[in-house]
Amino acid sequence: MKHPKRRKLKQNAWFTRQNGIALGVIGLSLAAFGWMQHAEINIFTPDGFERSMDGFGLIAPVVYIAVLVVAVIVSQVPQLPLALAAGAMWGTVPAGIYSIIGGFLGGMIAYFIGRSIGRSAVKAFTGKTIYFSTHRGEIYMGWLIFLTRLLPVFPYDLISYGAGISGLSLRVYALATLLGMIPSTFLLTYIGHAFTFSFAQTIGLALFITLLMIGLPWGIRRYNWFGMSHVIRME
Repeated sequence: MKHPKRRKLKQNAWFTRQNGIALGVIGLSLAAFGWMQHAEINIFTPDGFERSMDGFGLIAPVVYIAVLVVAVIVSQVPQLPLALAAGAMWGTVPAGIYSIIGGFLGGMIAYFIGRSIGRSAVKAFTGKTIYFSTHRGEIYMGWLIFLTRLLPVFPYDLISYGAGISGLSLRVYALATLLGMIPSTFLLTYIGHAFTFSFAQTIGLALFITLLMIGLPWGIRRYNWFGMSHVIRME
């Protein structure tokens, strides 16, 4: 039988200020997600995105960055259409900069949430568990995170949470995330700026991205590319 005082100390150790902040951020993100779901204008369509951002005037880029932060923390928010719509509205470079800032901030917050509340709480929030093995060293893990940012191999949010849960160095995680995001983000905003997609082109692009997101993880599991299946595992 556990001693009552020892049990109380264990509970108090979990309810720290850092955990409280992490849970508060999750609560605010869920509230923002709920607002976006019930908004009159669908911001995930190019027309809806432009009308929504126009309504915010000069602070529209700040609002867009905040939406991207929520998109990372709450995995149900699709990030791809947002980057494409931002490219169409602001152009490749401005939209790319805003998207990198928002995605990077969201990734850093998710990292700290994972580091604060741990695997069980993240699983309760996301419905999935991710395991990182750091036995090959942090530099190797940094290169793998760089690849997952460069290519859509694993969900952005789960990699962020998993890096925090595993205790991966903040410097390694932040550098790998930022460098991996830059080329892929500017590619998306360039596509959004350069092309006005017809329905058929939109379907084709969606199919290509879907095949990429399915094919790469399958190849990793089947052939263990880069040794990833021994280092990153999701359930």
